[in-house]
Amino acid sequence: MKRSSFLLTTLFALPFAIQSLAQDKDEAPYDTKNFSGNLSNVRVETSGGSITVDGNQSSGVKVEMYVRPNNWPSNKVSKEEIEERLKEYDIKMAVEGNTVVATAKRKGRNNWDWKRSLSIAFKVYTPKNFATDLHTSGGSIRISNLVGTQNFATSGGSLHLSSIEGLIKGRTSGGSIHLDRCRKDIDLATSGGSIHAEDSDGNLNLRTSGGSVNLTNLSGRVNAHTSGGSVKGEGVKGELVAGTSGGSVRLYNISGSVEASTSGGGMDVEITKLGEYVRLSGGPGSVNVRMPLDQGIDLDLSGNRVDIPLSKFDGTVEKDRVRGRLNGGGVPVRISAGSGSVRVNR
Repeated sequence: MKRSSFLLTTLFALPFAIQSLAQDKDEAPYDTKNFSGNLSNVRVETSGGSITVDGNQSSGVKVEMYVRPNNWPSNKVSKEEIEERLKEYDIKMAVEGNTVVATAKRKGRNNWDWKRSLSIAFKVYTPKNFATDLHTSGGSIRISNLVGTQNFATSGGSLHLSSIEGLIKGRTSGGSIHLDRCRKDIDLATSGGSIHAEDSDGNLNLRTSGGSVNLTNLSGRVNAHTSGGSVKGEGVKGELVAGTSGGSVRLYNISGSVEASTSGGGMDVEITKLGEYVRLSGGPGSVNVRMPLDQGIDLDLSGNRVDIPLSKFDGTVEKDRVRGRLNGGGVPVRISAGSGSVRVNR
């Protein structure tokens, strides 16, 4: 039932996502407004279009509104028809206190003819130190070059973040997540898309219910989970907690503490520098690990077969279990495979 609900949500959101693609470079905005004063926040809400916020403005705030008919570009209508349909919407582009507000809402839901609906998108240009509150029901959200608190959500589009610093919280019900050069506190989740995170640092909390997770050149504390895809990581430093319920785990050039798990695939992990712990839990597949063995380690390895080169070891060695102290003991390393084997430095 849960899967059926997700499919219905995704199919419903798809037309909006398609029609709310980023504006063509040559497309002129339907309306533009400029604001000045003591401004520090922007709030944007629209039901069918995309939202873009860029913090490269030296001063003041510029808001551009773009209007398209449903199923654009196959469904093209005249400017007069656009203006007639806009009468069915409440459009607001104004300042409230220290907040720039841009909203587009239908006046009534009764007798709503989706064929007459419009995709109303907003592009906002702000100074770098700006906070956002963004919501759209069907389009993508793009934010870049900002410092501050960022809160945003979409029901059917993707999230794109670039060069963002601060408290960041984003949600999408059906799209992918892309972030690069972001830092501090990052909390992002999607119900149906993949996650790509690169060149970022801080506290990263990344979750998807139906896609893959790709992590590249991250540092700090990284928590990444998926319910249905694979997890791939390379060049992660600090602390990495990653897991999947249905795919494989592939981690390379990891420096620091690692906790990873899978219920449905194999695991291949390369640790170049040990942190405070290693905890790896595999499912039906094998767990292959490459890691330094020349320092103090408390080993606890289990699987249908365990294979590891040992010297200066004090403990028990069995076909399916190795447990004891390596080089006098130290970093706790626990690696298990359900029905698969565990191989370390083999």
